[in-house]
Amino acid sequence: MHSPSENEEPEAVAPKTALLLIAHGSREENANADLHYLVEQLRQNGRYAIVVASFLELVEPDIEQGAERCVALGAERVILLPYFLSAGVHVTRDLTEACRKLTAQHPQVEFRLAEPLGRHPLLLQIVTERARRAEKQL
Repeated sequence: MHSPSENEEPEAVAPKTALLLIAHGSREENANADLHYLVEQLRQNGRYAIVVASFLELVEPDIEQGAERCVALGAERVILLPYFLSAGVHVTRDLTEACRKLTAQHPQVEFRLAEPLGRHPLLLQIVTERARRAEKQL
């Protein structure tokens, strides 16, 4: 049986982290389906114990409802992940305010706002792939 020596640090236990994906929301259900698909794929890959979809407006669950679900499922940390291309007013103002409000409502849970998809290098690959597919259709 192994017993830790004086120099060994006990392994830190990571908090149970949830992903709360946030899209704008649309009255057109097909427009919301992409987020639901992504959430299901993330759940299946198993990296995060909790993955929940939410919407800024027009569709439920809204951000607060999504966060409540994360907390009810035992999240100790919730990453608010904007499913937005750029850091426009919704991300810089609305989602920042939502993160602040959720932190005040649930002081026992850590809420963090991730960056939008924005300038991630993989977007260049995606845009190029979409353009090439469109070229082949011509």
